[in-house]
Amino acid sequence: MAGGCRLSGSFLCADEAQAPEQYPGPEPLNLELHALKSQLESTVSPGGLIGVSLRMRTIHKLIVKAKDHAFPVLIRGETGTGKELVARCLHSSGSRKHSAFVAVDCASLTPSLIESELFGHVRGAFTGADTNKKGLVEAADAGTLFLDEIGEVPRELQTKLLRVIQEHEVRPVGSTDAKPVKARFIAATHRDLKHAVDEGTFRGDLCYRLNVFPIEMSPLRERKVDIPLLVTAFLTKHADSMRPIETICQDFWQAVMSRDWPGNVRELENFVARSIALGSGPTLRDEDGCLIPAETGSNTAEETNTDRLDAMERRTIVKVLEETKGDKIAAARILGIGKTTIYRKLRQYGQSPI
Repeated sequence: MAGGCRLSGSFLCADEAQAPEQYPGPEPLNLELHALKSQLESTVSPGGLIGVSLRMRTIHKLIVKAKDHAFPVLIRGETGTGKELVARCLHSSGSRKHSAFVAVDCASLTPSLIESELFGHVRGAFTGADTNKKGLVEAADAGTLFLDEIGEVPRELQTKLLRVIQEHEVRPVGSTDAKPVKARFIAATHRDLKHAVDEGTFRGDLCYRLNVFPIEMSPLRERKVDIPLLVTAFLTKHADSMRPIETICQDFWQAVMSRDWPGNVRELENFVARSIALGSGPTLRDEDGCLIPAETGSNTAEETNTDRLDAMERRTIVKVLEETKGDKIAAARILGIGKTTIYRKLRQYGQSPI
């Protein structure tokens, strides 16, 4: 990252050997917005990935290595860490950039229609199939098919998907003829697929076939050094002509840097946009976005960090759903997550998503 600027007294540095992975404390919070913007311009990747942390630099290198290959890529990470953005970077920076990028949210597809959606169908294949329909696999053509939340694909369909990836051909529902498949497959999941294999909910052969080139996304709490640049990028993205932001107060930085952000980058972006909309004046302040305070109190010895984060996440989602009177679309918008994530989380909590 030669040519990047160094901020005096800050924890952002162009020297990758000296870029710390963790937020070191309140002292380095003398961050000037114009300097951050300069740093952002020199470090953001062509595909839009932002970060100076060791993990993000590693991901940049992995994208360079994998972008022109045809083998599958499996991206794993918590919700909101930017898995689809990495998939789009792989596509847009490689030899397939002039072809289609087709994103499929496997969690949102109706189980009874998922086979038809992916593979297509011929007229008369089932009730209501009045015409031939091209599936999403075929629609990707020579481009990229991104299978988001691949862990949610029903097990009975996993065998057929494995065959498509291995044989590079697809057979529409109701057809006896196979069509060649040219698309590259990139899959993403928040789940541990190897654990799902052990549980019997995911096929081992499909897991290994997808996991040819794994990319692991780190949660934002493990790369807080990237937060200032992300905040700066989101300020630019959500700039409001009615409220141009000229400075960011130290209390805002302190609040943002001290939070664990269980919703990761997506939650941070939503908070920045909300701060712009709710506040007033040219200075961004802590109270502008009504930041949810960090949890306090004692924890039992056996309670793990994951347990605490899951509990906090659940309380936040339930609280927002109560405030929106059960409107899941509105709740997803407030939380900065996808609607399908709300449904998945409710099922995870043992509550009806309806």
